[in-house]
Amino acid sequence: MNRLLPTAKAADLLRIIQAKSIPTTYDPEKHRLALLDAAGNEQLYFRLPITVLAPAASSNDSSLQVNYVILLIQSGNCALGYFENGRNLDHKVYRSYMVRKKQGKSQIKYLKTKGKSRAGSRVRLGETVEFFENINGRLQDYFEDHEVHRIAISCSKTLIPYLFGSKVATPFDKHDPRLFKIPKHIHTPIYEVLLDANRFLQRGELIYDETQQAIVNELTAELGDFLPDDDETESNYSEEEFDEEPDVYLQDEEDEMEW
Repeated sequence: MNRLLPTAKAADLLRIIQAKSIPTTYDPEKHRLALLDAAGNEQLYFRLPITVLAPAASSNDSSLQVNYVILLIQSGNCALGYFENGRNLDHKVYRSYMVRKKQGKSQIKYLKTKGKSRAGSRVRLGETVEFFENINGRLQDYFEDHEVHRIAISCSKTLIPYLFGSKVATPFDKHDPRLFKIPKHIHTPIYEVLLDANRFLQRGELIYDETQQAIVNELTAELGDFLPDDDETESNYSEEEFDEEPDVYLQDEEDEMEW
């Protein structure tokens, strides 16, 4: 089960957890806290809004500015943008001829089985190279002009080598601690989808098993009433199982993000 919280309520919940001295561990890759019981076992998870820094990083003063980049990449489509405290200051959408029309398969996957001898294949491969050079060029501009605290990314594993292997270097590496995989299915990246991802990332999220409902109720009781639009439950997972937590970063089985 999961419950989304608006940014202000999520910040309040973090303060409640800290005030109660509830033991937690922080996972930077997922930007979330695991709340522990007395024996140190994980009970439930609390994903922090992207505009809330890790508890160990600061006092989480709401006046602190958090700058971040959102990067959404699928075969032939990319949307990326630079944000400050949730506000989009710049964005860019790229499209490329990377998908073979008849088969609907990306040129990268096609090359694994058929090679690149035909003219159409060479054109698509050339556009693939340019596609990632353009993406990294834009990212370099963001990182040169701004201090970036977080990098939220959604990208299939087949495209990761092209992103980090481009002649135009990515301004961060695969193990950058600022990287945060977006725990949500992303539709074809366009500007509206970028903004939707930003709205999702600005919310906090409680992820828990039904047996932990009483704990969740106790934690959220002090938050007061929610407006109807503030209290949403959104399914981001392929399964409801909690003991064997699903990998919420799957676009599909082939497109699992791997570093």
